[in-house]
Amino acid sequence: MVQLTQRLSMQLKQSPQQVLLSSLLQLPVLSLEQRIRMELETNPLLEMEMEEELEQEQEMELKAESNENDENDSQDKQDEIDWEEILHDQDSYEIHIPREKNPDVFERPEVFQETLTDHLLSQLNMTQMTPHEILIGEYIIWNINGVGYLSMDADTIAENLEEDVENVEKVLAVIQRFEPTGIAARNLQECLLIQLLEEENPNELAITFVRDHFDDFKNKRFEKLAKNLDISLETVKEVIEHITKLNPKPGEGFIAYENNYVVPDLEVKSEDGEFKVYMHDWNIPHLRINNEYRKMMLDRKKTNKETRDYIKQRLESARWLINSIHQRRATIFRVMETIIEKQNEFFVGGPQYQKPMILKDIADEIGMDISTVSRVTNGKYVQTEWGVFELKFFFSEKIRTDEGEDVSNKKIKNLIKDIIEKEPPKKPLNDQKIAEMLKSEGYNVARRTVAKYREQMMIPVSRLRRRI
Repeated sequence: MVQLTQRLSMQLKQSPQQVLLSSLLQLPVLSLEQRIRMELETNPLLEMEMEEELEQEQEMELKAESNENDENDSQDKQDEIDWEEILHDQDSYEIHIPREKNPDVFERPEVFQETLTDHLLSQLNMTQMTPHEILIGEYIIWNINGVGYLSMDADTIAENLEEDVENVEKVLAVIQRFEPTGIAARNLQECLLIQLLEEENPNELAITFVRDHFDDFKNKRFEKLAKNLDISLETVKEVIEHITKLNPKPGEGFIAYENNYVVPDLEVKSEDGEFKVYMHDWNIPHLRINNEYRKMMLDRKKTNKETRDYIKQRLESARWLINSIHQRRATIFRVMETIIEKQNEFFVGGPQYQKPMILKDIADEIGMDISTVSRVTNGKYVQTEWGVFELKFFFSEKIRTDEGEDVSNKKIKNLIKDIIEKEPPKKPLNDQKIAEMLKSEGYNVARRTVAKYREQMMIPVSRLRRRI
């Protein structure tokens, strides 16, 4: 038996324009440029306009518009959209975003910088190894990470190459003597031991520390080392000083294949007592609608319906992209200007004057959703007089002092760091003691909070900070 029922429900769906804007908002400037160039390749209605053509093109379009005659019949006008009006809407389809030009920008020739892999391969090819051993060596070198450690053990390499472990170990031992010394080690102990053994005058006591008493050395059990080796604490101190001069990350210092630099999306400058925001978007292409497709849309006699439908679809996509780029720029400007307004003391005096602020503060101020502010601030950087910062940097939790003042947790972290830097080296302060010192200064911070902030700053526990 068939039954008819009614159900009332609410669903939240984003329009294609909203989805596009959301995706563009979270892109940094370099990724946005790539996205636009990809759209230029896939959408025939979009084309890039050069800076020097902008003024001439606009003048020509104004003259052309005044001479065009509308040959559309009245029935078509009722059934379809007035494409002529849309295509000639400069505000919607050819938004030429103003750009701040920097006269100091210039191109410099690329300087060749050798990578760690290239450096090791060149040494490998200079050895007296057989071609087969060189193939094993190349496999080993390509599995060395950025800090110089081998990312897999010899057994795995032997299994992957269907080779004997002994042959792999033999080649690995040769590579570990390459420059920089200690490269391709499997752990810190092996890395330090290789460097000690390769010294011109090997320190036998230091070798014994690393080879036979590494656990005590790592955990700074100085008294136990002195007792087991029957030496004085002064000797232990001298040996440790010798070991700490070694390089625990021999692979650092070489250029990596990845781009390890940040291109700021924004710049804040102080001009005439006010802070002004500039967008670093000089490389973002100007977009416009291709003129040939304009003519095809206007010439209904020679353009069939299937072609017009395709152009309509591509035109909508082009319009959404251009409008979304314009909205993206305006939204980022509003967010950055609001951050400056709320963190004015930071931009005037530096990071030590940063105030606590959350995403909701900005969202409420500009009348946008928190998720929108999160997309704007994620992965984007601003250049200031105090350095380059990610926009997320300006947001932090607040901690209330005894006087009722709200301070940023970044200030608490700096205080913890200062306390640790000034602590006695032979008797470092534990987290409880640091919490008590902060409380004496008016900051009610629990021991667990101190431990959390210390770990976030990658500062070890008191036992591992101890020095002789």
